[in-house]
Amino acid sequence: MITIAKQTVETLIQGGKASAAPPLGPALGPTGVNIGQVVAEINKKTADMAGMQVPVKVTVDTTSKTFSIEIGTPPAAALIKKEAGVEKGAANPLAEKVADVLMPQIIKVAKIKEDSLLGKTMKMKVKEIVGTCQSMGIKVEGMDARDALKAIDEGRFDAVIASGKTELTAEERKALAEEKERLKEEMERRRAEFEAAAKAIMKEMEGLENKKIRTKMLDTGIPKSIVDELIPEEKKEAEGAAKGGAKGAPAKK
Repeated sequence: MITIAKQTVETLIQGGKASAAPPLGPALGPTGVNIGQVVAEINKKTADMAGMQVPVKVTVDTTSKTFSIEIGTPPAAALIKKEAGVEKGAANPLAEKVADVLMPQIIKVAKIKEDSLLGKTMKMKVKEIVGTCQSMGIKVEGMDARDALKAIDEGRFDAVIASGKTELTAEERKALAEEKERLKEEMERRRAEFEAAAKAIMKEMEGLENKKIRTKMLDTGIPKSIVDELIPEEKKEAEGAAKGGAKGAPAKK
């Protein structure tokens, strides 16, 4: 008879907040390991990832009741949001910017995700993280992420990347907080302008098909997210039903 001496439990926990509650506790219960010790060790290892979902792998030796813990890393986007101090990226990243981050923060994320990035050098890994910022509407060093990528290629950040600096000064953090507030106010102002323009179009085209009104709004440059809120896209249920009926209809002789 072969006895399996080791069992593995893999789950996601919120950084620094593991507990004996589901899903971790019930999964570890049958192994006989000291759950309190496992929880304490996980929380110690993930304390710096507060507010993020962290992959955790616990391997238990069911004979000796000893255990080992492997901590994965959250997605790059989650780490960037934590550094930027935002809950989510921009709905329209090309037109909206929700925050600004500095190169040391980019380097910090690149180091955390180092093993899972494709770049062979830290400079290449940094570019990968900046690329993620671009898709989230997050500026880098006060620039659009696309411009930051060009600046990296030109060598403007070679010195700071080589230094490996990952921490910001109090002054830098204060400046970023002020910039984030400014960007928030700008987004709210632009949204109000877009909504006013959209409602003017709705009034002007009152009585016409929603599809035509939506097209006019989009052609005017109003973000699709706002258009969808004001005039939801019509579902083609009738068309689908017609197609389904045609498929099920008996063939004519």
